[in-house]
Amino acid sequence: MSYDKRNDEWSESKNGPPTDREHYDGPPGMEVGGIIQSNWDEAVDSFDEMELKQELLRGIYAYGFEKPSAIQQRAIIPCVKGHDVIAQAQSGTGKTATFSISILQQIDPALNECQALILAPTRELAQQTQKVVLALGDFMENCKCHACIGGTNIREDMRRLEEGAQVVVGTPGRVYDMIIRKSLKIDHIKVFVLDEADEMLSRGFKEQIHQVFQHLPQDVQVILLSATMPQDVLEVSKQFMRNPVQILVKKEELTLEGIKQFYVFVEKEEWKLDTLCDLYDTLSITQAVIFCNTRRKVDWLTDRMTKNDHTVSSMHGDMDQKEREKIMKHFRTGSSRVLITTDLLARGIDVQQVSLVINYDLPSNRENYIHRIGRGGRFGRKGVAINFVTTEDKRTLSDIEQFYNTHIAEMPKTVADLL
Repeated sequence: MSYDKRNDEWSESKNGPPTDREHYDGPPGMEVGGIIQSNWDEAVDSFDEMELKQELLRGIYAYGFEKPSAIQQRAIIPCVKGHDVIAQAQSGTGKTATFSISILQQIDPALNECQALILAPTRELAQQTQKVVLALGDFMENCKCHACIGGTNIREDMRRLEEGAQVVVGTPGRVYDMIIRKSLKIDHIKVFVLDEADEMLSRGFKEQIHQVFQHLPQDVQVILLSATMPQDVLEVSKQFMRNPVQILVKKEELTLEGIKQFYVFVEKEEWKLDTLCDLYDTLSITQAVIFCNTRRKVDWLTDRMTKNDHTVSSMHGDMDQKEREKIMKHFRTGSSRVLITTDLLARGIDVQQVSLVINYDLPSNRENYIHRIGRGGRFGRKGVAINFVTTEDKRTLSDIEQFYNTHIAEMPKTVADLL
């Protein structure tokens, strides 16, 4: 399916994008599983050499960055130059700052209109991105960023948008609603970012992304970020992008260095709880995230841990926005140390101090494994991931090892020493 701007409709087509976007057949060297090479070799290993605005440079250093990460060295320049860009990089590599810096370099703070639109799959990720944009743009006068997300008051959202913001980051449903209501004006948008594209498409946002895109100016620059490159992401890139620069890594390089990965064999599902309780003293010396596959399991495990006198907090998508924000605030500030959650938290929530991740359930989608264990060990910090493995899980564990070309060892008794 492709969108034809001239006729304002989606049409079934095998020829990829409409003719006014240069035809793009996807990256060269495609293999099953998405092993893709980059077609952009230039790397700039210092922010000072990127010819950025002085106020932006001050914001970058004030934020705590000293040297650009690998993705920042390669992707900031082509983004700033206005190329369409596909960047493949996992959580924890600095990709939010990559597109935030690129956007802040390109916008005109004196123009109080939306000039960059970022779509994210969850409210938490949108809010996290907003914080990064505001922090990096702290020294840029009149620079505003608004988070346009579900679960908030629609009238308040409309009011804030009408007041103006150069950067808008949001979830697809609410952003599209604001465009239709004409509260989000799109005439000056020059950069469109799809963050966590693989997650966005797996959550079923495809149609809403199409609807948003069809309202954007014809010459909008598209930046697409994704940790993995499944076929539906490549399809979307064909429809939206003009001859994009690809900054991509092989999937076997995706596992984050610095994360020690272990498994604990628990044979039966019902034995996991006792195993977790045995580990609790180890958990509470640090900050830990425990992942379950369903919201019901999160509630059940939280209840059982609490009944066993273990202090834990929990979060999942059934909770209202205010509750979710409160829980995340407590966890970020360290007043809550053990958080039980679903994959909702697995992407983009920048909890810097997390050093232990426990997969109470192995992820049902192997591509989510990287996002879960990526909570710890960000930017070279050390971290530990412990996977609970039942007899039925053995094949899944082996599949994860193969997919990421990694080895997951049996957990040593001295795991606390690694934290």
